[in-house]
Order: sequence, then C-alpha cells, then structure tokens
Amino acid sequence: MRTWIIYIAAAFGFVVYGVVNEADRDDSGAIVRGGNVDAFSMQIGDCFDDAGLSDEVSSLPGVPCSEPHDNEVYAVFDLTIETYPDDEALWELANQSCIERFEAFVGIDYDSSSLDVSTMYPTLESWKQDDREVVCAVYDLNANKLTGSVQGSGL
Repeated sequence: MRTWIIYIAAAFGFVVYGVVNEADRDDSGAIVRGGNVDAFSMQIGDCFDDAGLSDEVSSLPGVPCSEPHDNEVYAVFDLTIETYPDDEALWELANQSCIERFEAFVGIDYDSSSLDVSTMYPTLESWKQDDREVVCAVYDLNANKLTGSVQGSGL
C-alpha cells in the first residue's frame, strides 16, 4: 500500500510540474508567459527559443513574441503524400513547402531575406502514428534574437 502512495504522489508531481511549466496563452492563442509548448500544438505566430532542441522534438521552449526569441512559427500544415519517403526526401519536401509559404508571411521573398527557415517534420515513427504535420519557423541568419513578430516585416 505504501508503495502505491509513493507512485501516486510521484505521478501527481510530474503532472503538476508539467502544468506549471507549460506556456500560458491568452484568449487569442498568443503565448503570454513562457514555458513548454507541445510540438503538436504549435500555432502560427508562436515564438520559441533553441535551448535544449534536438533532432526529435516533442516540446519547445515557447516565449511571448514581445520578448527576445530565436524563432517564430509562420506556417503549420499537413503533408498530403501517401507514404513516407526516405528521411532526406521528406526533409526536402517539407523544407521546400516551407520556403513556398515564406513570402506570404514575411513580406519578402526567401532569397532576399535576412531570415532563414527551420523545418520540423514527422519522423518515421511519428508517421506510423498518423503524424503528417510540418511546422515552419523563421530565424535570423546572423543568430541574432528576434523581438516582436516578423510577420509582414520584409526582413
């Protein structure tokens, strides 16, 4: 019995820790207090930092766009291909699809911009679980922090 109480307390602690460390959003969906954002709930206009990112991402360190940040999400869409190609082909498809959506958000074509594209796309394992989502984000080519949204900025 005592062991169960310890397990229940530990599980409760993890839940509380996760809730306390989640980013807060206002009624419009904008991040108003930094914290973890589930990678599958990223929205256009979300800003986040690079800290702790790896090749496979399940959550991101979200921050309000009014604060200095590394990246801003500018497109979220699902791939429509039937089968998972190899990793390189999927990266090329996702990256090219992000570049095609770049100008509509930033207000200048990709090749003329001082911003670059970061692309998050499904792994083979997540694809098997029906993950088709691609998240496109922009960041400064010189690794400078962004402040405010880059939407329509022409940067």
